[in-house]
Amino acid sequence: MGGTEGNAFRRMLRKLTSDVDVLDADDLSEDAEQQGAQRAAECACGQEVTVFGRLRSVEYGPQSAAASLEAELFDGTEGVTLIWMGRRRIPGIEPGRTMRARGRLALRDGRKVLYNPYYEICQAQ
Repeated sequence: MGGTEGNAFRRMLRKLTSDVDVLDADDLSEDAEQQGAQRAAECACGQEVTVFGRLRSVEYGPQSAAASLEAELFDGTEGVTLIWMGRRRIPGIEPGRTMRARGRLALRDGRKVLYNPYYEICQAQ
């Protein structure tokens, strides 16, 4: 097999033998790169970043606490927690949505966080 045929065969074989979650993560990572976003795993605290991925979870703050909305965005390499202060709900922010978020990366309890990020909900790839 030639170089191109060998690569195509290896990719096909990998898709047949890999776990669905691994394939999904690979696809998300490729989509993020095509969107011009940084890989979350390569982003550093204090850096202005743009990340692209799928929302894994969305948590609404309790009514008794200060209003906040938290969502975990996964780009195939790592998760980034998006936190909107003063918001209890944002239309369209729900698990499974694909989106791009931009802001200054911070760390909270060892997790990467974007506070009040600029965001764009995208069509699924």
